[in-house]
Amino acid sequence: MKLSREEVLHIARLARLGLDEAEVDKFREQLSELLESFAVLQRVDTTGITPTAHSIALENVVRSDQVAASLPPDQILANAPQKEGDFFRVRPVLGDR
Repeated sequence: MKLSREEVLHIARLARLGLDEAEVDKFREQLSELLESFAVLQRVDTTGITPTAHSIALENVVRSDQVAASLPPDQILANAPQKEGDFFRVRPVLGDR
């Protein structure tokens, strides 16, 4: 599929690219070759092949959730640079405090 000069300019406009005449010719050739490569895929017989999202079966490998006791606050805050009560003290992100 050969692209026209106007089609390349339209694609460039959609991509917000400014092209000079040499670039228009260069991209017309390159994009046309790319589209011809994809045209080969359209000729492949895919009857009887089920559509898939992945070429191999995927399986999540995760453990099931298990309820466990939490660490005590004093142990969690042991290495905190600053703490306030049972919380981490951090600099304010919005506004002053």
